[in-house]
Amino acid sequence: MSRKPVKNSLWADSWKQLRKNHAAIAGLIILIILITASALAPLLTPYSFEQQNLELGAVKPSLHHWLGTDTLGRDLFTRLLYGGRTSFLVGICATAVSLLIGVPYGAVSGYAGGKVDSVMMRIVDILYTMPFTILVIILMVVFGRNILLMFGAIGAIQWLVMARIIRGQVMALRKQAFVEAAIAIGASHPRIIFKHIIPNVLGIIIVYTTLTIPHVMLMETFLSFLGLGIQPPMSSWGLLIKDGASVMETYPWLLISPAIVFSVTLFSMNFLGDGLRDALDPRFSKGKF
Repeated sequence: MSRKPVKNSLWADSWKQLRKNHAAIAGLIILIILITASALAPLLTPYSFEQQNLELGAVKPSLHHWLGTDTLGRDLFTRLLYGGRTSFLVGICATAVSLLIGVPYGAVSGYAGGKVDSVMMRIVDILYTMPFTILVIILMVVFGRNILLMFGAIGAIQWLVMARIIRGQVMALRKQAFVEAAIAIGASHPRIIFKHIIPNVLGIIIVYTTLTIPHVMLMETFLSFLGLGIQPPMSSWGLLIKDGASVMETYPWLLISPAIVFSVTLFSMNFLGDGLRDALDPRFSKGKF
């Protein structure tokens, strides 16, 4: 008896396609290494991120301090590892906020259509016109500076883009046969949205998530340059780049190391996002839209 061919699932096929993209796999490996190193920072360095040695001051990379020290004698390698914790945390948490708000909002808007969709999207348009920097400054003045506020402030901007993307995808799906079948058997509208439609746009959500995280990290860097980001003695890659840029002519190593790590991270996430896009939606890799 001949065996029936085993059909691969969508996720198995997507993983097989992703493995063919060497840039995406390289980006994934680099991200795993950076995230793991940041998480294991206390085991990889004998120094504390806030430990100062004013007598030592800023010194070039050496055997004792692999990436050198800053003007306060703090080990740059240590602060880079701990800064990775903060930057990844900001990127992931703020993106999670945008997903929790934007995905349901966009799905409801796209599914409802008509006047409901028009009103919900006008609200998004109004909020989108608000200057991001002014919004953050207002929040800082009212609630004070803390890292949780940064998650909320950045996420409160990013969900607007997510809502627009999900709305467009849902509008294309709501007339599909599986949605009409669910309506015919009496399924409630919330069940149709969250049990049938959203799972079918999960690939788009995953791709956008990988592209949003680096954008959020860039926002944190921008806020650090304005003095509204992470506050010392805490560390983030954005704060390290800001501090290094202010003394780059005298102590260039203070800018070079965090700038390289941050750039590699952004490139890796974008390569991974592009690879996931091609793997989850073959139309992109074939040039068909």
